[in-house]
Amino acid sequence: MTSKESSTECFVYITLPGETMPVTVGKFALHQNARRDALGQFVYRGKYLDEPRAVEIDPVELKLSKRTYETALLGGVFGALRDAGPDSWGRRVIERRAGKAQLGELDYLLESPDDRAGALGFGFNTEPPAPRRTFNRTIDLQKLHALADALINDDLPNDPLAQEVQDLLLLGTSMGGARPKAVVEDDAALWVAKFNRPDDRWNNARVEYAMLRLARACGLTTAESRLETVGGKDVLLVKRFDRENTADGYTRARMVSGLTILRADEAPEVRRNWSYVMLVEELRRIVAEPKKDAKELFCRICFNALISNIDDHPRNHAFIAKETSWKLSPAYDLTPSTPVSQERRDLALDCGDQGRYANAKNILSQHARFLLERADAEKILNVMKQQVEATWYETLRAGGVSGKDVEAIRGAFAYPGFSL
Repeated sequence: MTSKESSTECFVYITLPGETMPVTVGKFALHQNARRDALGQFVYRGKYLDEPRAVEIDPVELKLSKRTYETALLGGVFGALRDAGPDSWGRRVIERRAGKAQLGELDYLLESPDDRAGALGFGFNTEPPAPRRTFNRTIDLQKLHALADALINDDLPNDPLAQEVQDLLLLGTSMGGARPKAVVEDDAALWVAKFNRPDDRWNNARVEYAMLRLARACGLTTAESRLETVGGKDVLLVKRFDRENTADGYTRARMVSGLTILRADEAPEVRRNWSYVMLVEELRRIVAEPKKDAKELFCRICFNALISNIDDHPRNHAFIAKETSWKLSPAYDLTPSTPVSQERRDLALDCGDQGRYANAKNILSQHARFLLERADAEKILNVMKQQVEATWYETLRAGGVSGKDVEAIRGAFAYPGFSL
């Protein structure tokens, strides 16, 4: 390596299925040359490979092997490692606490607290530290909401040592998008608390809660959720499906995003892999029950199109492994939008022969890839369309969404272009 190149490395830890204490799985190194091209390298630890219970970090990029893996995607960070790092909201939290807006990719991995998604962890020591066993409680929601508002409004001190800035560690950094959030615990489980923003067009907490209920009514498998109101503000609590509480602590499921499964990048020039059709092809290779999960993914495409969810990007799809086998995770981050066009709306991923077009004919055009007969696919789509058209209004109102907010999002549901 020349003097014009830099390298940073860390150890990667994993919590094995059914366990609550992590072990060292391998080492990750991130190299950067003078042109700022990044290259990531990962190697499994020999001691880990000798472990009879050893499991792969992910089912596509980092399978169990003695080889040295390399990647130039995602700034040199393997998808499964990036999935265990902070989302865009979490990065904002870490940047403010660190007192600077520009950090290296490894900094984000190392600075994330123990609420990260999945079963991985990172550190400089050969052996992993004991997991943190204390979490924010649901009774802290009001304080956490106030911290999130202060960060959004830039009302925090510039001094990274100020108590308010130190308290940012209380906020969550786990996978799940750009919305303000925190991880909280009640007597039985861990939850992601999702807060409203002052600049929201409607009450997102209540609307997303209603969409999760509507999705279940349409037959989808969704994350468990509930609403809390603290200090006059609504908070959506979504149960962590990658954690299970036991007498010894929390077990952890491995978790990777659709972006990792697609071997895709977030940069616009490499979004050609953003495709439900490609995703279901990969899904069929890695999950234990391909037919079941392929059908579930098809149903999610239909539902996203019917509620105009244009935020269905690859990071909002995930795969989990509680034991050795992988499966599609419960659905999450289901949010409607109100594009102006009544004739054409697009999903974030290609869903048929006509690309991203959120249209019934387009969605049905690739039914065979989802292991569905044409008649079965049509029945799924038609039944779901009828369910959404008949119950979207009452579902929103039953979830406490105001009449004003209902009218604001009325145009999201079963828009005219869906049936053209």
